[in-house]
Amino acid sequence: MFGIGMQELILVLVVALIILGPKKLPDVAKSLGKALNEFKRATRDIKESLEVDHNPNFVDQSHDALSDIQPSTGAIASASEVTPPAPSPEEIAPRPQSIPAPPSDRTLP
Repeated sequence: MFGIGMQELILVLVVALIILGPKKLPDVAKSLGKALNEFKRATRDIKESLEVDHNPNFVDQSHDALSDIQPSTGAIASASEVTPPAPSPEEIAPRPQSIPAPPSDRTLP
């Protein structure tokens, strides 16, 4: 394990126990374990993405499988097939313009 023997590992744990104390040591160990787990997960995801990038046959097979699928009759139309709906009569009719109120002759005290 990283070229560290059992004696060195025990020494590191004793020093960590002295520095951190018995109350904080479990919390630090838990957070360190979570960080290592997240690092392993991120490394695995990067490896998988690199394998897909370096294996064009896999991408071609996926593309061919997707292109073989025929859309069903209830499928969503593509953007070129979509026509906008006809405007309603309310949208076509001109809107009445508001008439400004005449100035008031009354003055405020």
